[in-house]
Amino acid sequence: MKVLILNGSPHKDGNLSVAINEMKKIFDAEGDIDVDIVDVGNKPITGCKACYACNKLGECCMHDLVNQTLPKFKAADGVILASPVYYAAPNGTLMSFCDRLFFAAKFDKRMKVGASIVAARRGGCSATYDTLNKFFGIAGMPIASSQYWNMVHGGAPGEANQDLEGLQTMRSLARNMVFLMKSIQLGKTLFELPPLEEPAKTSFIR
Repeated sequence: MKVLILNGSPHKDGNLSVAINEMKKIFDAEGDIDVDIVDVGNKPITGCKACYACNKLGECCMHDLVNQTLPKFKAADGVILASPVYYAAPNGTLMSFCDRLFFAAKFDKRMKVGASIVAARRGGCSATYDTLNKFFGIAGMPIASSQYWNMVHGGAPGEANQDLEGLQTMRSLARNMVFLMKSIQLGKTLFELPPLEEPAKTSFIR
């Protein structure tokens, strides 16, 4: 099975990496899960232009890390969006990346397991967590949860290692993701995916 982790932090060894590595330990221990970490936060990612060219191209018209990540997204059984907290919201670079990635991904994303994890010195984690989860909700992706909201706290790099509850939350989240991914994989062998209706577009302007 494959897990794709999109790291929205511009700091390679920051507190978000502490959370990611704690989850990766659980995935690695399973022995049959490949983890691919894509560093997004330190890349020059431009926001979506709403040109809709991806409807014809099957990929974004701006050929950068987004298009390089699309095949990994398609192959993934689980996707983790990881973001630091900036003004009680996700990193702007990660948001621009996800806007384009999810919109340009014209393949069926249903039943890929999604999870969001966030890191902050103090506040804004819940709002950031809620915002990231909306990408999964619109894509038909089950959202994995843990024993608490998926967050770690720390200011200086590495301080999240002292957040024992946060680290435990990451481990529990990883285990729950493994269970969900394997359960869905088993379910696909026994049942077909639910039928998908054609989108009904409703305009509220009369």
